Amino acid sequence: MTYLELINKILVRLRERTVSTANESAYSKLIGQLINDAKHEVETSWDWNALKTTLTATTSTGIFSYDLDSAGQNASVINVINDTSNVFMRYASNNDFDNWYLNQDVVSGSPQYYNINGVDVDGNIIMDIYPKPDGVYNVRVNLVIRTPELSSDTDTLVIPSQPIEMLAYAKAVEERGEDGGQSAQSIYRTAERMLSDAISRDAQYSPEDLIYAPV
Repeated sequence: MTYLELINKILVRLRERTVSTANESAYSKLIGQLINDAKHEVETSWDWNALKTTLTATTSTGIFSYDLDSAGQNASVINVINDTSNVFMRYASNNDFDNWYLNQDVVSGSPQYYNINGVDVDGNIIMDIYPKPDGVYNVRVNLVIRTPELSSDTDTLVIPSQPIEMLAYAKAVEERGEDGGQSAQSIYRTAERMLSDAISRDAQYSPEDLIYAPV
């Protein structure tokens, strides 16, 4: 579903005139902002399979810090794999990395640990690794990357649209008061059910995501 189609579906629910472009009126702009607010809430409520991707960092000798280009700041790391050495890399804390790199002789070799250490000037997250690479290794980073805000009429959603539509509708009703006798609270409950159903369907593709595994 496109951004414009989603705006018009909510305008119809509110018994308002539909628009031919997202920024046609002040009210359509408001609905668009509520849609993006709802999209952010839905995208962060679950690690949707449609948002999962893999980025690869190719190491260089002696370089331990790597930008994950295109990851942005709204990404969540699922796991990190040293594909060259065929091992899952383990997360280590900032204190561990400070200790390894500042308080003792630095070890070089095949990377075994990772840590997310801030963002670069473009807003992409930075990953540090240890031991310091002694050669070329392919490090695969599996992430959930949330999408940018919808802005163009033809921008599309990759996650289920129903919970976003209903949540944005609830926000719109809340913004202007009850709508035709239906309270925002009632619509929020419907949105929550839709979101729960959508997560249940998506979880069928990765049931392991519902199993807690302590690190």
